[in-house]
Amino acid sequence: MIPNILSIAGSDPLGGAGIQADIKAISANGGYAMAAITGLTAQNTRGVQAVQLVDAAMVTAQIAALREDIRIDAVKIGMLGSAAIITAVADALEGVEAPIVLDPVMVAKGGDRLLEAAAVAALRDRLLPRAALITPNLPEAADLLDLPEARDEAGMQIHAEHLLALGARAVLLKGGHLPGAHSPDLLLTGAGATWLRAPRIDSANTHGTGCTLSSAIATHLGHGQELLQAVQSAKSYITGAISGASRLSVGQGHGPTHHFHAWQQ
Repeated sequence: MIPNILSIAGSDPLGGAGIQADIKAISANGGYAMAAITGLTAQNTRGVQAVQLVDAAMVTAQIAALREDIRIDAVKIGMLGSAAIITAVADALEGVEAPIVLDPVMVAKGGDRLLEAAAVAALRDRLLPRAALITPNLPEAADLLDLPEARDEAGMQIHAEHLLALGARAVLLKGGHLPGAHSPDLLLTGAGATWLRAPRIDSANTHGTGCTLSSAIATHLGHGQELLQAVQSAKSYITGAISGASRLSVGQGHGPTHHFHAWQQ
């Protein structure tokens, strides 16, 4: 059976991140993609020009309409933007038993803030404890913890342990911001730590990698895979999407990954 995967996130007109990337990643990994849109952005490969959030009541209505009619097998949460939307999403998902993958989108690659600073506490208190997995990068983890950014793998371990202590059932802390030839990711659960290291791909096509990875993980969880297997499957997919992005010609800045690299040779 094809799993139904709900993405709750903002729109990216570029198509490389946000809802658009989520729909592509979910589809490419064998799921049926649904979406509740939390905000509109005006952006391209060079940066974000404008953000307009959707009214929280409309976010609630989108999720409610899907829940009353459609089985939801997994949920991916991305950009939320405000404390009001975070609260609306937390309330709207009450009683949902499907695994929730929380990608705490806070700042775009170009440095543009996508979550109000005052909303970080709401994200930490209302949604983080509901997540089967949280997938922050190093700046996002530091923002959630109100700590300096981790500078090495030892610092990553400490930050992941702090995030787990806040209530998340598992943490995938992405170490792509660290220097070096390899990119280390740390998967931490109550059962222990697993390091997932891969050679760093020299590419400017990294726009939306976090959105794409978290959506792929949610899809594999929706397929019934165990967490480690789902993360490994999704990491293999995103590696191919970055490697295959050299076949794209989209913009002059941080370009998108190639979500359908396996089909468009």
